[in-house]
Amino acid sequence: MRNVFLFIRRYAVFISFLILQIISLSMLFSYNRFHSTYYGMIAGEISGDINRRVNNVEEYFTLKTENERLREQNAFLLSRIPSGQLNADTAMKIVNDTTYLDSVKQFLQYRYLSAKIIGNSTFLPQNYITLHRGSDQAVLLNMAVVGTDGLIGTVVGVSKNMSLVMSLLHKQSKVIAVLKKGSGLGEITWDGRDPRYLVLRKIPKTVVVKKGDEVVSSPYSDKFPPGSRIGWVEEVTQDQETNTYVLKVRAAVDFSNVQHAFIVINQLSAEMEEIRSKQIKE
Repeated sequence: MRNVFLFIRRYAVFISFLILQIISLSMLFSYNRFHSTYYGMIAGEISGDINRRVNNVEEYFTLKTENERLREQNAFLLSRIPSGQLNADTAMKIVNDTTYLDSVKQFLQYRYLSAKIIGNSTFLPQNYITLHRGSDQAVLLNMAVVGTDGLIGTVVGVSKNMSLVMSLLHKQSKVIAVLKKGSGLGEITWDGRDPRYLVLRKIPKTVVVKKGDEVVSSPYSDKFPPGSRIGWVEEVTQDQETNTYVLKVRAAVDFSNVQHAFIVINQLSAEMEEIRSKQIKE
């Protein structure tokens, strides 16, 4: 207590100055409209800046929850794009005496399951991606995996809560692709060099190809949703042996920085497999 009194005695003049300064400023801003307005503007800017900084901190700590919500929303929206729906060809149904019933129904072929990427490689000859989704979440072998920017790969291994994906950056990866403008059926592979680029082979020379043309998944694929983006043509060369074009394709997905993915569930896969099995037996 003695130290407090000594401190006040030592700095009494300065403390008196501060008190009188505060009183004078208070009177100035209270009874002068111009100064009061100016003070309000300054105070508003300072408080606004503080609030923005606090909000930035709060947003940072809620990023995980927000990202999870956005992934679920993206999966919901992807499941409803036109490429994931089929219109059953049942417009005419013969019942008894050639009576026709209009029974057109829209069938949802693809569903999307959001997944977090917990492991990834890009510079190996055979690159894989690990997802935090597994058989307990209905993930099966051979399911397609896509990202918000385009195709990622195929599920080749599944455990209860994790799955292993063979990415497009794998020497054994092969995807049937076409040019988005509607022609040029070919095969997408990776040459094991630059992870930014893929190779599209077997494009007939009758097809007009230009740099910048978009490459998408084939409509005949039973795994990948038709029209899913793969990349863009970067360079066109000619294969002398097959007399076809070889296209250097800039991948739509940045495999070195991909963090989230969607597992594609084809609801017709079991029916397709059943048809194949019957055909093989016959």
